[in-house]
Amino acid sequence: MDNLSEPTWRNVLANRPAASALGLAPKAAKRTSDARSGATPGNNAIPPLRINLSEGTLVDLRRRLAATRSPRGEAVNNFSQGMQLAKTADARPSMSQDKPVVFVVDDDRSVRESLESLIHSAGWCPKVFECALAFFSLPRPSVPNCLILDVNLPDISGLDLQSLVSVERMDTPIVFVTAFGDVAMTVKAMKAGAVEFLMKPFHTEVLLAAVEEALKRSRTALEFDLEVRALQDRHESLSCREQEVMALVVSGLLNKQVAFELGISEITVKAHRGRVMRKMEAKSLPDLVNMAARLGLAH
Repeated sequence: MDNLSEPTWRNVLANRPAASALGLAPKAAKRTSDARSGATPGNNAIPPLRINLSEGTLVDLRRRLAATRSPRGEAVNNFSQGMQLAKTADARPSMSQDKPVVFVVDDDRSVRESLESLIHSAGWCPKVFECALAFFSLPRPSVPNCLILDVNLPDISGLDLQSLVSVERMDTPIVFVTAFGDVAMTVKAMKAGAVEFLMKPFHTEVLLAAVEEALKRSRTALEFDLEVRALQDRHESLSCREQEVMALVVSGLLNKQVAFELGISEITVKAHRGRVMRKMEAKSLPDLVNMAARLGLAH
């Protein structure tokens, strides 16, 4: 993702209604959180909302999230990047031509509206939700994206949602925002891969910087996934025998050893090996070994 230009930053920072709404009045934010947690005035140690989920609920949430995965693309003969590119069913022109998407999951309406305005003014596409299940219902995008996530949610906690997203949506980095948190909560979120953990109220420029970093990570993950899908398509184009030869070759066996393992002649092995190199578009044996490692075939 291109960095925000100086004029864009100034335009965003000049957007005082959004910025001021993000900087929630401490007392109002505290009253909202107190009402949720049932804390009494003067008690600073407010425990985060914890919801014990049954195994059945977790299975259902994983099913919902898995249903939003992008479909496997069919390979197209486009070697402008040195490999075949995957083409999804909706035939998007290219990842770089679509606006990055910034998801927001926060049960505070004023925060959602303020973040929506700020994200839009920064040139990204905002999509806001008040709970985790609403977020699950939206199909995952095929463009760089990230999630601005509150810790306390009405259905499941933000930390529980993070554990699901980190498995099913590795291309969706998370920026946490919360009115109340502690060191243990911050450490847990960061160890699980969060880009940033911000306390409300926060400076808009800090949030924008965190979102930029998250979108860069998302772009890298999507590009890696695209490359792996192209490699998978090439590997699937190999015949069964060619796949067997490739697996033995990348394991370090010589042609005569491969021939012995498969019960065929060394000349036949060389012929299969040559076709494997061409179909996989490998320039050398180390290149083929690296491809096998990315596909999880190397031992």
